[in-house]
Amino acid sequence: MGPLAGLKVLDLSHVMAGPTCALMLADMGADVIKVEKIPGGDDVRKQVPPKVGDEPASFLMMNRNKRGLALDLKKPGGKRVLERLVRGADVLIENYAPGTMDKLGFGWDVLKGLNPALVYCTVTGFGGTGPYAHRRGFDLVAQAMSGIMSFTGEGPGRAPVKCGAPLTDITAGILAAMGVLAAYTHRLKTGQGQRVDTSLFEAGIVHTYWQSAIAFATGVAPAAMGSAHPLSAPYQAFETADGWLVVGGANQNNWLRLVEALEAPELLAEPRFKENRDRITNLALLETTLAPYFRKRKTAEWLAIFDAKGLPCGPVNDVKQMHTDPQAIAREMVIEVDHATLGKVKTLGAPVKFSDTPGGVRRGAPLFGQHSREVLAEFGFSGAEIDALFTEEAVQGP
Repeated sequence: MGPLAGLKVLDLSHVMAGPTCALMLADMGADVIKVEKIPGGDDVRKQVPPKVGDEPASFLMMNRNKRGLALDLKKPGGKRVLERLVRGADVLIENYAPGTMDKLGFGWDVLKGLNPALVYCTVTGFGGTGPYAHRRGFDLVAQAMSGIMSFTGEGPGRAPVKCGAPLTDITAGILAAMGVLAAYTHRLKTGQGQRVDTSLFEAGIVHTYWQSAIAFATGVAPAAMGSAHPLSAPYQAFETADGWLVVGGANQNNWLRLVEALEAPELLAEPRFKENRDRITNLALLETTLAPYFRKRKTAEWLAIFDAKGLPCGPVNDVKQMHTDPQAIAREMVIEVDHATLGKVKTLGAPVKFSDTPGGVRRGAPLFGQHSREVLAEFGFSGAEIDALFTEEAVQGP
């Protein structure tokens, strides 16, 4: 089920950016075949601890909803298998180091010759063109070079800080999925496939929209501001009597709601806080002025008061608290899925909902080569041919 039901995707990617792209498509109903290298499989299988049973927790998260095929593309049999898979697929995703697919004999010219309707998606560190096209990329490097680490952290003069989440990996995967869907839409109109190319570097750059706008306008690169916002105030975290919360006084109406909720009409008489531009200009003073008000009550009390006023707010949850949040549960963002050997396994749900063609999580992550025989049979290999591929060790099973 799902809006992409019937779409056949070959996921040759590993670790996170490419697998995120394939995960998005799988959640929307695509049949995603995860093609893992022999030996060893996806490198994320080695990112342990922790494990769930014998399976790496990180692999379980990034590869649910996919079927697994273990393939050695350096063997003649492995190349024959991929050729046939490409002829019958709609999409191929890979995030190998630049030039790897060409070395394996499956560059874009070869792939489009095998299947002119193929949508071929590459996710690399810096993209397929430009002076850095040859470089390998990691999320850490992309966060640094895109500017993100310069405006993340507690404030000027402190050590550079990366976002705790692998921001550019995940964003590159989402951008790649968007690109795949756009290219597939074009194919439905014309019958022609094409190459989709995005990168971790570009994924980092798109997170600088506000900071780039400021730099273009002023000629000054914005610096780190803690949890504060460069264009709206107050829009940040405040310490309460027993923890932390965030509040979004992001426009004048919300500022007035906050003043009323804090029972602090005296703040309205302060000219340095009158309008948003004044509050941004005097942000340090605003923070120190508001801090004592927030420390008067506990987080839960403030959240109830702010919510009653219609003021955007929320607690600063840790990940386990997020997992038990009633909204996350109601939106099916924390679910259980069946795994071949582990039984029920917790995972995160599909973030996009559809009224008429619901997607969702249908299966757990595959064991190494779990569906090798099943997939080969679907693509027309006979039992004898499949046995020969296993004998050659071009293909492996669990």
